[in-house]
Amino acid sequence: MSVLAAADLGAMLQLVPVQRAGVALLMAAVGLPVVGVVIVGLDIMPVRFAMMHVALLGIAVGLLTGLDPVLCALVACALSGAGVAPLARTPGGLSGAMGLLMSLAIAAALLVLAVSGVNASGAFALLWGSILSVGTADLVVLGLLAAVVPSLLWWKRRDVALLLYDREIAQCSGVPVRLLTTVLLVLVAVAVAGAIKLTGALLVDALTLLPALAARRLGRSLWSITLWAVAIGVIVNLAGFLLALWLDWPPGPVLVLTAGTVVLAAHLFPERRHSSWRAPASATPAPSAWHPSSH
Repeated sequence: MSVLAAADLGAMLQLVPVQRAGVALLMAAVGLPVVGVVIVGLDIMPVRFAMMHVALLGIAVGLLTGLDPVLCALVACALSGAGVAPLARTPGGLSGAMGLLMSLAIAAALLVLAVSGVNASGAFALLWGSILSVGTADLVVLGLLAAVVPSLLWWKRRDVALLLYDREIAQCSGVPVRLLTTVLLVLVAVAVAGAIKLTGALLVDALTLLPALAARRLGRSLWSITLWAVAIGVIVNLAGFLLALWLDWPPGPVLVLTAGTVVLAAHLFPERRHSSWRAPASATPAPSAWHPSSH
């Protein structure tokens, strides 16, 4: 039985859609876990939920207008990410605004689908992903994310480390906090939209957040955490995808369960960080995973 299963798996790997999906997952493993590092470092967990709803609105608009739904989702998420960036500087942060954005986006999406008479099944299908339907446009988006996100983090590693450590310290150190926050939020938003085809909007955490959660247990600096996140992303994506093909199970849930298992396994190791990822503004700077002196 195992020989037959291996033969079947080998035959599936010869199929072009499967190969394209594998390439997409590899590129996603380079860019999206880095975005997860930013999400955890900035403590903006609600943003990814809001962007899932915004992506659905973009998909609905795409179906209505005849434009590419995923492209519309990318544009909608990018504009929303830039639009909410100023709220990150307010005392209330992004939580309340993200709740409002989620509600408005899903209501608008349902209204567009209802009024237009467009079949909603195509829009909601993307909530669960369609990895074997990955096309050239999806590969281009994931390729750009794989190139831009790590490059930006390396280029601005000192500024990003200061921002993730403490906003006020970054501001006093001459970091363009407003611009950098906006850029990072836009990248987060675009990454969520870019991963829709792979795992679906509901399971995007498998490619972004979960590798970052495991990596922060293993790394001691921003850059080492980033490298661990990418390495874990590659392992999880390839292992989860091959396992899903072998068992003939949906790839999205298998990727999530595989990534979750890695996170739990990582917590068996002693935590290597000396303090929390974020420090209060009034705290005296101390060595941490985000402190620039650790780079």
